[in-house]
Amino acid sequence: MTTLHINGKDRQVDADPSTPILWALRDTLGMTGTKFGCGAALCGACTVHLNGQPIRSCVTPISAAAGQKITTIEAVTDGGDKVGKAVSAAWVKHDVAQCGYCQSGQIMSATAFLKTLPPGKLPSEADIDSAMAGNICRCGTYARIRAAVADAAKTLA
Repeated sequence: MTTLHINGKDRQVDADPSTPILWALRDTLGMTGTKFGCGAALCGACTVHLNGQPIRSCVTPISAAAGQKITTIEAVTDGGDKVGKAVSAAWVKHDVAQCGYCQSGQIMSATAFLKTLPPGKLPSEADIDSAMAGNICRCGTYARIRAAVADAAKTLA
């Protein structure tokens, strides 16, 4: 039994310690907002935050997360996270999602990135592209993603 601290609550997971966080979230805890994409940490669909840093949950074992703070898309978009709220609103405003499959990972990466910016700093397009480079959108909505991240940054500035 592994205790994971997820979205502010301790959760017991009865799984092998080598089980990826993704499968503990989805299969054991029923939290399906985090998506499986490639299983090799290449696409970013499975992005969650571990102590505020974006990680690929498809390759990170639950043993590495024990005692750490995991934040999922459910917490980032529930309205209680100021940055997550701004990112979610910008995603809707810019009609980012096409198929939508990669979007939870995209939002998690964008939220983590914007939380690293000094107060009032607006990121350049290159800054945004660099921060979002680990997330693939097969529909190619990169221009809308970039616009949404920039818009969220302006809202937060």
